[in-house]
Amino acid sequence: MSPLAAASLLWLLACTTAPVTSYPNGRVTVACSTMTPGHSHEPQPGIEHSITVDRNVFKPGDRIKVTLSGPRFTGFFIQARNADNLDGSAVGSFSLIDDQVSQLLTCDGIQDSAVSQTSKRRKEQVEFYWIAPNDAPQRIQFLTTVVEKYSIYWVKIPGPVISQSSSLPFTQKPQTFKPQSAPSTSSLTKRFSASDCGSSKFCVRNPSFCDPERSAQCFFLSFRRQDDAVTIEMSGPRRGYVSFALSHDQWMGNDDVYLCRIDGQSVQINPGYTRGRIEPELTSPDILLDMAWRVADGILQCSFRRSVHIPSSKGERFALDGSYYIFLADGDAGDGSILRHSRQPLITSKMYNITGAPEDIGGSRSPLLIKFHGAMMFLAWMTTVSIGVLVARFFKPVWPTSTIFGTKIWFQVHRILMITTVVLTGVAFVLPFYYRGHWSTRAGIHPYLGCVVMALAVLQPLLAVFRPPPCSSRRPLFNWTHWGSGTIARIVAVAAMFLGMDLQALDLPDPWDTYTMVGFILWHVGVDILLEVHSFCLLRRYFGKTEDRVEILNPSQSEYEGHTFKKIVLTIYICGNFAFLITFLAAINQI
Repeated sequence: MSPLAAASLLWLLACTTAPVTSYPNGRVTVACSTMTPGHSHEPQPGIEHSITVDRNVFKPGDRIKVTLSGPRFTGFFIQARNADNLDGSAVGSFSLIDDQVSQLLTCDGIQDSAVSQTSKRRKEQVEFYWIAPNDAPQRIQFLTTVVEKYSIYWVKIPGPVISQSSSLPFTQKPQTFKPQSAPSTSSLTKRFSASDCGSSKFCVRNPSFCDPERSAQCFFLSFRRQDDAVTIEMSGPRRGYVSFALSHDQWMGNDDVYLCRIDGQSVQINPGYTRGRIEPELTSPDILLDMAWRVADGILQCSFRRSVHIPSSKGERFALDGSYYIFLADGDAGDGSILRHSRQPLITSKMYNITGAPEDIGGSRSPLLIKFHGAMMFLAWMTTVSIGVLVARFFKPVWPTSTIFGTKIWFQVHRILMITTVVLTGVAFVLPFYYRGHWSTRAGIHPYLGCVVMALAVLQPLLAVFRPPPCSSRRPLFNWTHWGSGTIARIVAVAAMFLGMDLQALDLPDPWDTYTMVGFILWHVGVDILLEVHSFCLLRRYFGKTEDRVEILNPSQSEYEGHTFKKIVLTIYICGNFAFLITFLAAINQI
């Protein structure tokens, strides 16, 4: 195996080794009592996921259908416990509906008394049956722990309380899994519809053209003008809050904000105003009419009316017949306040008049310049540099004398691809700074690794300019320096891409992005090993022949066959690299 292949394989192993406490296979019996995953992070506040049952009364032996749903999650762990002693042992047992998604676990010596996931595959809903035991307590409550990512999870989300048919009514106020409609507001009874988008109302949807009636992951915002007022509908996956803002630019600050926030058993709808990149200052909802909300099926919905013009608002309430950039954001809430959004808000690419001609627009949570940054880095370090290294390492014998513009073909191809890599890296390196205007303090070590990659990328052509002649005593030093710095640059670039894919500005689908990057590394290492083995076999075949044997055989035929094999492998490798690249570019275009 070549040193580069070995280095890539080591990096792959480092990136794919999971912490011993993460249990991606769902076998979390060590957490039966606390229901807390050992992820070295604090659990999230609030409630985003809901538990529902098909009936609230049972008798021993009954099978109760239990459904866990909400924003996409990777892991879960659910139990039934005595509603009067939630710190006690698990009660009853479960049976599965889909054993590809969930599995049964034994807790407190009770077989099948808990259910967890079978893999890290993301899901929005899981279903199973709870079987009531003969010695069941009078009241049962379901508890669940839900994991979105390794660092984002919720512990002991309270579910519904069900009672034995022989027990007295449950008079104590139960812990509920979803807010109920406030008496002072008109309740929404169904999901919002996108059927009138573009015809009678202005709509913003994320992902583009998603259906809020069908998808719990659809972020939806609509405006419908009626005389001197505008009816606004807003919905998104049930988290702490969903909000939108009207802005004169594409940066947070001095914006007219409207917030829909879960507050205990109710939902608060408030206008607000941002004076910088901090939490908005909320004001009284007196300017809003016909407020209504609904939290069900893992979705938070709010609607209200607002006058087109509010003269006495001191400039904080914008006139709705102007043109603005539209922001759509969501996040967690706790202790009566909202927390910073954990993902990049949707920001429209241009200004719109929401009371003008109805339009149906999509939006991206990733700025265009950041998309170009990611696309160029993927092109440079997944395609051009990989092909260039392969050509320099294995194709010198294939084109030993052929030249292009007086230079050997292999060297010309290698040089063109490496210069392309440096140019792409340089342009991509500048784009985030141009977009942000300063160093990002929230991007972790990704920008630091990017600086290392940029420095090494520039160093490579500088070293090549001063390379000594082939017969010079300093040539081996150059060769090792050139190879070493190039290998380090590739490893650091892969590390930077792994980290960059999870940043807010370019939050690619997880774990799809990780699997694709791992697939690319395996693809490259596999082709590298294949060509190494092929070269070794050719040398062994050649030197293993006797002198007479060599004279009888036609050596040019064997050499020709070996070169043909390498050309075929290179063609397949290039096609594979571009397949990975196109896959990434398609994913970037969707966010």
